[in-house]
Amino acid sequence: MAKMIHSMIRVQDEERSVAFYEQAFDLKVAGRYPFDGFTLIYLANEETGFELELTTNASKTGDYDLGDGYGHLAVSVDDVDAEHARLAGLGYAVTDLRDFPFEGKPFARFFFVTDPDGYKVEVMKRFGRFQ
Repeated sequence: MAKMIHSMIRVQDEERSVAFYEQAFDLKVAGRYPFDGFTLIYLANEETGFELELTTNASKTGDYDLGDGYGHLAVSVDDVDAEHARLAGLGYAVTDLRDFPFEGKPFARFFFVTDPDGYKVEVMKRFGRFQ
């Protein structure tokens, strides 16, 4: 059986992106691998074995085109209201908190925060299927 181990996104500024993910989600650099022309930076925390891989490309200038195929990353937190207030207080672009019912019952409570490169991260209340 396959085990999900990481997801990769391309970023312009390693320092800026590492600072965002550490401040927003307590992800720290678990490994950094500079190659000729690009660098791979793996971020992780103690909550999960899943990692976020940041890739910087030395030859890239300007914004990446995120296209219309990319969706979002998602994290779960115990207190989504407190996280919303904290991230907004840090000056990050956050959407309004939203309750999302399914068949008349609570399904999800969430908001999105945008990272420095325009990637959306869904922050969800930890309950039900979203552990």
